[in-house]
Amino acid sequence: MSKLRRAGIVVLLLVGICIAGGYAYLQQPKFGALPAGVRLQAVERSPHYVDGEFHNLVDTPMRTGDSGFASNVLSMLLDRNPNLKPPVALPSVRVDLKALPPDQDVVIWLGHSSYFLQLGGKRILIDPVFSINAGPFPGTNVAFDGTTPYSAEDMPAIDVLLITHDHWDHLDYPTARAMMAKVRHVVVGLGVGTYFEGWGYSRDRIHEADWNTTLTLEPGLDIHVLPARHYSGRMFTLNKTLWVGYALQTPTRRLFFSGDSGYGPHFPDIGKRFGGFDLVALDSGQYDPRWAYIHMFPEEVAQAAQDLGAQALLPGHIGRFSIAAHDWNEPFDRIVKASAGRPYTLLTPRIGEPVILANKTQRFSQWWEGVACVSLLKKM
Repeated sequence: MSKLRRAGIVVLLLVGICIAGGYAYLQQPKFGALPAGVRLQAVERSPHYVDGEFHNLVDTPMRTGDSGFASNVLSMLLDRNPNLKPPVALPSVRVDLKALPPDQDVVIWLGHSSYFLQLGGKRILIDPVFSINAGPFPGTNVAFDGTTPYSAEDMPAIDVLLITHDHWDHLDYPTARAMMAKVRHVVVGLGVGTYFEGWGYSRDRIHEADWNTTLTLEPGLDIHVLPARHYSGRMFTLNKTLWVGYALQTPTRRLFFSGDSGYGPHFPDIGKRFGGFDLVALDSGQYDPRWAYIHMFPEEVAQAAQDLGAQALLPGHIGRFSIAAHDWNEPFDRIVKASAGRPYTLLTPRIGEPVILANKTQRFSQWWEGVACVSLLKKM
């Protein structure tokens, strides 16, 4: 056998091993599965599911400008912006969530798009990610130092777990598994229930819903599943499950959580429908001109909060992961500037710092400025 032929065989074997290894890796339960059976039937009945995929209410290309998908990926992997991550561990607050007065309405930002709520005596968890890495492969989306003060063990029993969509930084397999014994109800967009059923949750605990659906799973709490402007997909297949936002309504409170969303007419529509909100938590980071329609720029966030009739704005999708090329602290600075003169109060708590809804005078520091100063000192 010639050396060339032997080399060719070795190369083919190596390619085969890589393919087999990659296939085996993708069979891990964290990747989930596509909707099938009755769940697929529910997906196919949705008016928003056309030609085999979900569509936004308005035309929403994933990529804008002249760059293509490959250049976007390379930019995300190779961007050398030295300020993508904070220079030191971010400050956070750790409170005993199990000891909070049960009748106190409170929102606690857990970093990025994760929130713990007490509302009308119910405990709610939104998009919890307690893992250090929020990506399909190790090291692909690592949390900033200091931004994971809570774990599943710190959570009390949860009445309702809300998931906005199936992206890795919103739907975390280790967290979902760790929370399984503590969660009474899971609410998700159409198709996302497939993940939870595959991960061991009983079907009767999983509630899938289309846009503009209202669920009342606990007395005194209405959960409104509402449109967002985004996309879905855990790996290679896109838009087979629905992305959503949530309005939570009790006899005395109205809150809105956008999930991941670009700016669009759904914000003024929702504002008119509900007549305003006590607090809105909006997608405020990971924006880029190359994907301008699927995440909001801070100036759009300020307009969306006003469209929604918000009394208070809590910026989200920031402060824990770096997915876009902007400085880690840029969204905070821009939303402060964009909120000047607006009719709502801007809330900027540290991760874990409670927002007491009954306290209309509560104010928070611009804590990120001190962290950014450390970066400037290091450069001197």
